[in-house]
Amino acid sequence: MRPVRISVDKRKTRRLVSWEVQSYKKMIHPFHKFSLFLLSACVVATPAFGQQAPVVAASTTSQPPEIKQMQHLEDQWDDALARHDQYGLELVLAPQFIDISSAGDVTTRNQQIARIFLKDNGAPASLHQKVITVRMYGDIAIVNGTYTLQKHGEGGPVEERGVFSHVFQRVRTAWQCINSQRTLVVEESLTKPKTHKKNSASNAELPMHVPGLYQGSEAVASPAPQGAKQ
Repeated sequence: MRPVRISVDKRKTRRLVSWEVQSYKKMIHPFHKFSLFLLSACVVATPAFGQQAPVVAASTTSQPPEIKQMQHLEDQWDDALARHDQYGLELVLAPQFIDISSAGDVTTRNQQIARIFLKDNGAPASLHQKVITVRMYGDIAIVNGTYTLQKHGEGGPVEERGVFSHVFQRVRTAWQCINSQRTLVVEESLTKPKTHKKNSASNAELPMHVPGLYQGSEAVASPAPQGAKQ
């Protein structure tokens, strides 16, 4: 049997291979561009989700804009409580707001509003909140500061001082608090001689030094009187 010879046109073969290669390049080119775009977007977006340095309140009258903005919200909150203003509280507190008091009581926004219309219910007679630090994470702001709260106790009016942590969320153009937690530092009666009552739940020092409110650990020993035996 004679072998069968197949004639191959080399020029046609090269043109066919070249056309297939060009078609493949055109096919993967859009995906290559999209991959580079996606990689660039990830690199640019990564710092936005990183740790944000807190904005600290200055000791001078000139405050950073974040501090001014959040202090204005805290002042609105204080004023609404003082005036028993339901609408004012609804502007500052989000519908999903949760409050954890220094005593561990958990209340919602509706419960906070209901308290201002009742007598002898433990609602604060006055509240003053001062912003110390602000951290911004997009539409979320974490605010830390000090507070002075006067309320009705069993033996008369009581003043409570401590630190707070508030979480605000930006809703369209407004900010509303979604979570509040307070830590008691000192508590004293306004009718009896001042005797500082430290929070017995913890003897740890505060995470920040607050002049005029809490000076840190009280474990510093007083000097021994002269002539005493060592």
